[in-house]
Amino acid sequence: MNLNERLAAFINLGHVLKQYVNGQLSEDSLFKRVLDHATEQAQIHNAWFSGENIRFAIKAWANLLTEENLNRWLEPYGLKDITPKTVGIVTAGNIPMVGMHDFVSVLISGHKILVKQSSNDRLLLPEIAKLLIQYEPKFRDNIIFTEGKLTEFDAVIATGSNNTARYFESYFGQYPHIIRKNRNAVAVLTGDETEKELERLGEDIFRYYGLGCRSVSKVFVPEGYDINRIFKAIFSQQDIINHHKYKNNYDYNRAVYLMGGISILENGFILFKEDNGYASPIAVLYYEYYKSLPLLKTRLIADSEQIQCVVSQATIENAIPLGQSQQPELWDYADGVDTIEFLKDL
Repeated sequence: MNLNERLAAFINLGHVLKQYVNGQLSEDSLFKRVLDHATEQAQIHNAWFSGENIRFAIKAWANLLTEENLNRWLEPYGLKDITPKTVGIVTAGNIPMVGMHDFVSVLISGHKILVKQSSNDRLLLPEIAKLLIQYEPKFRDNIIFTEGKLTEFDAVIATGSNNTARYFESYFGQYPHIIRKNRNAVAVLTGDETEKELERLGEDIFRYYGLGCRSVSKVFVPEGYDINRIFKAIFSQQDIINHHKYKNNYDYNRAVYLMGGISILENGFILFKEDNGYASPIAVLYYEYYKSLPLLKTRLIADSEQIQCVVSQATIENAIPLGQSQQPELWDYADGVDTIEFLKDL
């Protein structure tokens, strides 16, 4: 299978995903039946996977898998002469289809893939793989899903918590590998943001209930900033408290902070806690005042291994606009590690 064949298959996959989210597939379409079933089962299997968030993830990939995007992404690498290897993938399970980028990267680069999924997200990706095989049957022999230990692979890409990363390092250290740990997104506000821009920040905070590595878990604000500006702007997200698992986390964390005498701000659906950490609990947003933007930029560089992305309207290197943290491009690599470059050099 050459690169053009692989590209054509993923372009076709992107097209059918776009038709699906736009409601353009007929009721008797195989693709609609497969995606409907996967979406329904994923919601039943994992209560964090709401139908809205699954559709958001599918739509994001529909927008990414276009001929223009794929060519722009891959053009710098020169992938045509790659010798196929078997690459093991260990996926996280925090948000729907979280392993999709690794899945696409391995296959489109010309390698075979051996996938061990998190039990929390094991229903969507295999169905996506079936659709891909419909467009290019040659992929059938290049895709294996396993529930056991990974064996007989040449390289590995594993994503997990800081604790599991230590296990990954021990088990996979002798192979070429990419091992990812916990990271979070942060927002940097200057005080000059419009109300509309602050509203968009709500998408960065609440999409996927804050469970994604690109979910904003910490906001830096200038000294003297009125936190109520954020509360007012994100009020449209209030219905999130109706999700039972999110509400359980909200109630639990609120009780812990109140019993511990810890000062918090609250608005009925999220807790604001002044804290110098980055990884806030579910339903909690850390905030911290800063004196100087240049000094804050220096700190963000020093703490870069804890930060997945920075959301800001300020002039900060690689910062993305408010509201865009959950819509990365194909070339926005997790942890800043170039997956295609890694795969190309195997």
